[in-house]
Amino acid sequence: MKILGIESSCDETACAVVEDGRRILSSAVASQVEEHKLYGGVVPEIASRRHAEAISGLCACALKDAGCTMDDIGGIAVTYGPGLIGALLCGVSFAKGLALAADKPLIPVNHLKGHVATNYLTTPDLTPPFLCLIVSGGHSHIVEVKSYTEYRVVGRTRDDAAGEAFDKTARVLGFPYPGGVYVDRAAAQGDPAAFRLPHPSVDGGPYDFSFSGLKTAVINLVHTMEQRGEPFRREDVAASFTATVCDLLCGRTLAAAKALGYRTVCVAGGVSANSHLRGEMQRRCNREGIRLYLPETSLCGDNAAMIASQGFFELQAGNTAGPDLNGFASLRLENCKIC
Repeated sequence: MKILGIESSCDETACAVVEDGRRILSSAVASQVEEHKLYGGVVPEIASRRHAEAISGLCACALKDAGCTMDDIGGIAVTYGPGLIGALLCGVSFAKGLALAADKPLIPVNHLKGHVATNYLTTPDLTPPFLCLIVSGGHSHIVEVKSYTEYRVVGRTRDDAAGEAFDKTARVLGFPYPGGVYVDRAAAQGDPAAFRLPHPSVDGGPYDFSFSGLKTAVINLVHTMEQRGEPFRREDVAASFTATVCDLLCGRTLAAAKALGYRTVCVAGGVSANSHLRGEMQRRCNREGIRLYLPETSLCGDNAAMIASQGFFELQAGNTAGPDLNGFASLRLENCKIC
């Protein structure tokens, strides 16, 4: 079955066609990075306007590239949360209209479940259950993927997400937006032991994260050295910060896997493209005899193929929506209820 996926949760407008939840037939993405770069971050109003302008043509492009028409589509999957509410509503509104006009099932997809589904696209023989670390600009979760549609959150960030900490570190080091890739490259040239940074823990949450204090520590470190006129290599700061984040993410994920008896671990989300995180997680999994699955780096960022993939499994489970479907800026991963 072919599913048309639509993604518009932040600053990427995307449409894709995926067959049987595993094979990408087409994937079209309209990026807004260059425009938002002028402001050093995503401007929600601009993002919404660009989604509205691009989505119709992008959908037509995805269908053409897949060599099919709406008659060949078995369902329309759309991200309905979490994300920027104006951006989400652009995709949801378009998907509702298209589903009504084409008489196709409308499939609501949680954005985070979509990220997990990138592993099904990369590794077609992967099946639940497994443990997954989801790390992105707005989210850091450790989740049990009990089935294709049933999730249980084991740990989560109590404040900032890992991706947010990367973005702020990039900014204080003078890297352009989006800064994650620049921090990754700089870290490869630096000394991870150059600076000692805090490893925050959360009372009562052994698998939870807290990145706010770490982010602040890096900002204060750089500002203090600049004010004192002390020379420093930003590559060393990037390397020390990256090593600390990777230690926190990998350590707690594998601790959860050991405690819960999982021998299969996946990583998903935008930060899963970070080369140091991928390398460190692979080394630790090899040492523990745990199978690790990583998505292709081209699928780590927001895309519609992941939404179409998850949409296939949601449709199989009978999870469809009517014309009253709304977008939700905050959406729980478990049971997809509003936070």
